[in-house]
Amino acid sequence: MSEMLEKARNYETEKQVYVKKTTKPLFHVTAPTGWINDPNGFSVYDGKIHLFYQYNPYQREWGPMHWGHSVTDDMVRWEQLPAAIAPDQEYDKAGCFSGSAIEADGKHVLVYTGVTRVKQADGSEQERQNQCIAFGDGKDYVKYEKNPVVTGEMLPEGCSRIDFRDPKIWKENDTYYLIVGNKNDNQVGQVVLYSSKNLTDWKFETILASNENGDIGTMWECPDFFALKDRHVLICSPQDMKARKYEFHNGHNSVYFLGDYDANRCRFSKEQPHTLDYGMDFYAPQTTELPDGRRIMIAWMKSWDACVIPNSQDWQGMMTFPRELEIKENRIWQNPVKELENYHQNPCCYEHAEIEGETVIAGVEGRTIDLTVTLEDGENTIFSIKLAADSEYETSYTYNKETRLLEIDRTYCGVTKDVVCVRKFRIEDPAGLKKMRFILDYHSIELFINDGQQTATTAICTPLDAKDIYFFSDKKMTMSVEKHDIIM
Repeated sequence: MSEMLEKARNYETEKQVYVKKTTKPLFHVTAPTGWINDPNGFSVYDGKIHLFYQYNPYQREWGPMHWGHSVTDDMVRWEQLPAAIAPDQEYDKAGCFSGSAIEADGKHVLVYTGVTRVKQADGSEQERQNQCIAFGDGKDYVKYEKNPVVTGEMLPEGCSRIDFRDPKIWKENDTYYLIVGNKNDNQVGQVVLYSSKNLTDWKFETILASNENGDIGTMWECPDFFALKDRHVLICSPQDMKARKYEFHNGHNSVYFLGDYDANRCRFSKEQPHTLDYGMDFYAPQTTELPDGRRIMIAWMKSWDACVIPNSQDWQGMMTFPRELEIKENRIWQNPVKELENYHQNPCCYEHAEIEGETVIAGVEGRTIDLTVTLEDGENTIFSIKLAADSEYETSYTYNKETRLLEIDRTYCGVTKDVVCVRKFRIEDPAGLKKMRFILDYHSIELFINDGQQTATTAICTPLDAKDIYFFSDKKMTMSVEKHDIIM
């Protein structure tokens, strides 16, 4: 173990003694201390589900990128493991950036971007990003002695050696494949594909997909590629993407393309992009396939443009709750993994409750809950719900039946900085908003709309004693409510 990695492990162990568990989410992954961003290495190894992440243990800000590490049996209750890798080699001295993992020949193999700096003829330094591997046993990892295994020199002419990162690995038959985010010299985002028979000797295959029209941001970060049902899915997170009416509002977005893949020719025919999440805090998603065949996705529950966690806390950043992906109506639908239901307690259910004006419902409150609201008949135009609320704080969701627009407003959630607090988007179902499922943890609200047709993820920083829920309708309507506390 290198001195740098040992230092990081000792530091996180020491800090965990002082970080209050009550300041952390109950069932969302966060760092033991310091900063986290992109999920990495989401994979199954030795019977457990592993999640790594971009990690700076020493500060609540982005810094020298290590890989933090957590493991779980059920995707709800997570165990913190020691940091996995640190930027301790010449080829990754500027950071161990994002990547993925796979089980191969009994080993857990990490594939990541090693960032270094190369001296230029004029004496200045320029960043270089290359792909590296490490082999481990699920806890300790050893970097390959001949890293990097995929270098910028293996790119076609006209491709950036500076923006060349975030490898995602998979295996088909006897061949390993690797996609990497990249952009060309004209600032056009793209995903490049490599293949290997042995994990150490790679060859360039093709540019799998690109931003031909120039309207899907610039650099395509954190790509993922997988089969789902009878289609293939390409996920990426474009930087600097312009909004399109009620989609792609985050600047740094996460989008997906459905399409058809010819594996023999390494050709992907993609369709139009769609947003993965309509909320304010969702980026860099990564997926894995479980042994039971489910495709599960997790993402960074934050954005580069917003910081809502108070300075008084010793940690910054968390992951979304894991979601199962399905294809319906030629779109990706998302729902919380079913394992969450094993932690349901204290059910509180109301059928066909009639409301008009602002209403509270006895027993429907809490900050770690699974809440489903089904909208039924009514004369109303406006329906809203306020969560994590009291006389001072609230995060509201307001729906207009006439326009089919849903507005999220966290202005009064406790934020003290000038961050984006309002987001408005259209419900895709022509029949409008029928069902809202909210997954609340201490610092977040994840909304699943109409059985997962759309999602919206929002981080909040509301004091934990603000746990009331208020319902509002401008005219008489009925709804059904089902609430379960999540207790661990």
